[in-house]
Amino acid sequence: METNNQAKAAIEQALENYYFKGIYEGNLDLLNQVMNAGTLLFGDVKGEPYAKTLDVYLDGVKNRVSPKDSGKPFEGKIISVKAVNSIAVAEVQVKMYDFNYHEFLSFHKLNGKWLIVNKMISDTN
Repeated sequence: METNNQAKAAIEQALENYYFKGIYEGNLDLLNQVMNAGTLLFGDVKGEPYAKTLDVYLDGVKNRVSPKDSGKPFEGKIISVKAVNSIAVAEVQVKMYDFNYHEFLSFHKLNGKWLIVNKMISDTN
């Protein structure tokens, strides 16, 4: 079994290489490598409730101008990662377009790979 430090490092690498990069580029292939097929997304955006399945979320990513192509600033920042055995929670901040998202991402290690299984977001602008 991997140590807590190994789990944390693997999750941080997944966030940097797949999650943040996938969002920035609008790259569904990268996002699909870090998000479990059954991932659900909940929270609030501009004070309104937000609830989506992964398919609906990815369709939105596919049909929008990516932050990279928009020319607007983008920043993905890892605040913390906590892991216990095969589960973990990452707290991150994503600044893109005119949004400042505070996110809690639940991870589960499935078939040797850390995958996001739940995404909670709140727009803190």
